[in-house]
Order: sequence, then C-alpha cells, then structure tokens
Amino acid sequence: MGMTSNFKVALMAGSVVVGMTGLGFAAVPLYDLFCRVTGYGGTTQVGAVAPGATSERVTVAFDSNVNVGLPWEFAPEKRSQNVQIGERQMAFYTAKNDSSLPVTGTATFNVTPERAGKYFTKIECFCFTQQTLQPGQQVRMPVIYYVDPAILDDAEARDVQHITLSYTFYPVDSDKPAS
Repeated sequence: MGMTSNFKVALMAGSVVVGMTGLGFAAVPLYDLFCRVTGYGGTTQVGAVAPGATSERVTVAFDSNVNVGLPWEFAPEKRSQNVQIGERQMAFYTAKNDSSLPVTGTATFNVTPERAGKYFTKIECFCFTQQTLQPGQQVRMPVIYYVDPAILDDAEARDVQHITLSYTFYPVDSDKPAS
C-alpha cells in the first residue's frame, strides 16, 4: 500500500512540474494577448480599416527614442497632430543610419496614457517588421492609425484629450559582426 501512495504522490508532483513548465512557456504569449485585449501598459491594437470620423477630436503627440547600441537618428516629422476620433490618420518618422555598416533595427512602442492604449489602433506601421538601413541611408517610415470611437463610451478614457505614441528603436542582435 505504501508503494501505491508514493506512486500517487510522485505522479501528482510530476504533473505539477509538467503543468508549471507549460504555464511558463505560455506566459509570454498569454501576457501579450492580455495586453492587446486590455491595452495594458499602453499596448495598441492592430486594425484593417478606420471606422469613420466623429466630431470629437484628440491631440496625438509623437515621441522617438533610440537605444544607445543603435547608431541611428530617429525622429517624428511632426511632433503632434490634432485628429478626429475614428478618422484614418498618417504620421511619418525619419530614420538615418549614421554608421558605415548596414544596420537592422526593430521598434517597440507604447501609448500614454495607458488607458487610451486599447483605443489606439494601427493599420500599418514600420514597427510591425525589422528595418534595415544601409550606411548613411535615410528613410521615411509611415504609421497609419486611428483612435477608436469606443473611447468616447469608456468612463475611464473618454476624458483623454492628449495621447502620446512613443517608439524606441533597438538593434537586432543577429546583425552584430562575428568576432
């Protein structure tokens, strides 16, 4: 009877280990899904078509940052836009590779205030893919977006008058020269 009891305990402990390992691997995609659904941490949404303009307006400010390991200049062409909620908008950033080698970067982004993140929807964005710039190359990079009219129905977010879209470019490690 002792062997059966030990076997059950070992089986339960093994199941817990397997379950916890599975949760560990699932944590990142589940957290990403949670952020996209709730807008937590200023996570934006991805959409296909803007729903159409309302009479309400909001100011969208654009921020840019570059990680110290990336030899690029990166900035928005305009610091802000006063836009109609629900209307399709386009903004441009410029990036320039200041190095003598091709460099690939990837952009992370967020929206503040965080409660507006789930209503800020990107249709197209340079941040969806990695960007490779040749030595000295300068490019214009668009972001097409809208602010979802559902923000007007949210008691926590409908008073938002100013939204900041912030990007930070980082180097892609796979492009580091071999030692």
